[in-house]
Amino acid sequence: MTMSNLILETTEMRKAYSETLKELIKEDKNVYVLEADLSEAITTTSIGVDYPNNFVNCGIMEANMVGVASGLSLLGKIPFIHTFSPFATRRCYDQIFLSGGFAKTNIKILGSDTGITSQYNGGTHTSFEDIALMREIPGATVITATDATMLKYLIREIKDIYGIHYITTIRKNAYKIYDENEKFEIGKGKVLKDGKDFTIISSGIMVAEALKAAEDLEKQGISAAVIDMFTIKPIDKNLIIEYAKKTGKIITAENHNVTGGLGSAVAEVLVENYPVPMRKVGVEDRFGQVGTQDFLQKEYGLTAEKIIEKASELALGGKL
Repeated sequence: MTMSNLILETTEMRKAYSETLKELIKEDKNVYVLEADLSEAITTTSIGVDYPNNFVNCGIMEANMVGVASGLSLLGKIPFIHTFSPFATRRCYDQIFLSGGFAKTNIKILGSDTGITSQYNGGTHTSFEDIALMREIPGATVITATDATMLKYLIREIKDIYGIHYITTIRKNAYKIYDENEKFEIGKGKVLKDGKDFTIISSGIMVAEALKAAEDLEKQGISAAVIDMFTIKPIDKNLIIEYAKKTGKIITAENHNVTGGLGSAVAEVLVENYPVPMRKVGVEDRFGQVGTQDFLQKEYGLTAEKIIEKASELALGGKL
């Protein structure tokens, strides 16, 4: 797969979420959808109309929403809660940690507008730390959805797996990476392109950038493997070790702070099992700001060009 044959999906990620939940409620009335006054933003309003007994708008009270979800879980229900990623994690972290993780309840959390995709909502609505926070909850599963096909599949997958699940995603159109028949296993990465000189381990919007970088490197005679590591926890240790041995050099690329996210998770695996030279592409310890996604990707270095720059650093003599 290459960047040149990728197109934007016709189905927005938010529609993939809401439509899948509506299907699940039709199949199982134990599924509940909770919103923090963002049903219009995530397109779940019609669920409240069609299934009013399975829909709760908790208002702009995210911590309270987690408490309601915990209570529903104790009653045997399956609550899915949504808000923008900073409010789904750092704003109500104590409630998720205690009423969710510590109490061993069953809550599915969607954090939308992740990282720089918050765009015009600005720094207050930007989360570069959500993955890091959620990785610290014992037993939690942490996922970055790549496209609508993956999101729809994983929403169905986690519905029947008990525990705390956090999925972070963009709201609008993603690049189409997978066809409709693709299957995904939580805890297993996807090799999108094989290679022998470098391995680019990416997630979310950076998967498309990784494919573009690999395509550009190929033109220079450099073979780069691309892995979509959509599950950050539990991470696919075996696949990381396999490609560390195969290519000897690793680059991670994520729409998140370079501390605590995908890059840190991969580094932990490498240092304990098979240390190789590694570089991380991500946000370099900064806060968010207002801007278009294109501007913000360049501003924070979340680009194919930055991946190639890191590959150059790893290459002998610093030049490809």
